[in-house]
Amino acid sequence: MRPEAAAAGEPAAGPDVVIDVEGLTKSFGGRVVVDGLTMQVRKGLIYGFLGPNGSGKTTTIRMLCGLLTPDSGRGTCLGYDILTQSDEIKRHVGYMTQRFSLYGDLSIRENLEFVARVYGLPEPRRAAQEAIDRLGLANRAGQLAGNLSGGWKQRLALGACILPQPQLLLLDEPTAGVDPKARRDFWDEIHALAGEGLTVLVSTHYMDEAERCHEIAYIAYGELLAQGTAADVIAKAHLATWTVTGPDLAALSEALKKTPGVEMVTAFGASLHVSGRDSARLEAAVAPFRARGTQAWRRDEPTLEDAFIDLMSRSKDNFG
Repeated sequence: MRPEAAAAGEPAAGPDVVIDVEGLTKSFGGRVVVDGLTMQVRKGLIYGFLGPNGSGKTTTIRMLCGLLTPDSGRGTCLGYDILTQSDEIKRHVGYMTQRFSLYGDLSIRENLEFVARVYGLPEPRRAAQEAIDRLGLANRAGQLAGNLSGGWKQRLALGACILPQPQLLLLDEPTAGVDPKARRDFWDEIHALAGEGLTVLVSTHYMDEAERCHEIAYIAYGELLAQGTAADVIAKAHLATWTVTGPDLAALSEALKKTPGVEMVTAFGASLHVSGRDSARLEAAVAPFRARGTQAWRRDEPTLEDAFIDLMSRSKDNFG
């Protein structure tokens, strides 16, 4: 980092890296919520941030945008130092929280015009109208925000975030509780924004959304366990997997869970995924079950969800 750039209040990092943090740690009440997190996010990417509840995703996002100060560690966001230049970061970041935070007794248009004025945009009405048109809100522009369904509230919140034309969008579980059609529309818009050069970091619990990200990171109980493309994360899990279909899967599942060499048994609809990190040992473990001929066994490729379940099973809960 160039000292003269920091002193001048100008971005100090290279133009291709939007988020660059190392060793971020944050504790609350003596409990470590984020533990030595290191990550990079390149410009123009949709970066998925995944992990169980309480894993530190929201805390990390708040440290990145200058709302929380880390206990230790260093880094930059949009080239600005997260420790000393949080005000500059806030001016260039759009942050969509888990809870709807606009005014329920104002209409869509009134909310957007109000936000535009707060940001000091020169033509707030025009800016609000552009957001309304872009996000397909025209037919509901006069409707009170408090009366909107989850999907429409989500669109409104996104419109408010992009009004000041941020360089980075931070979305904290934006589609939780939203129907599949609204989720798909939302992600289509996110990809359109990324195509225009906007960088997006989004936390999610949905595997289909994780697979729509350019890169992903998995954080569990404060520790970053994996990052890269979806294919990278699956490959690094080193899982061998069998898919099993047929009758009596519940009983089979219980038996397999007690079998050495089988490290994970997960139900997926009318099938089981049976996985292990030692392919030869897993093969030997399932051989007696296959020999019975009761179910159909097929060697399969592990899924992203298989990799995440495996990672979570090997991580330690920081509430303990």
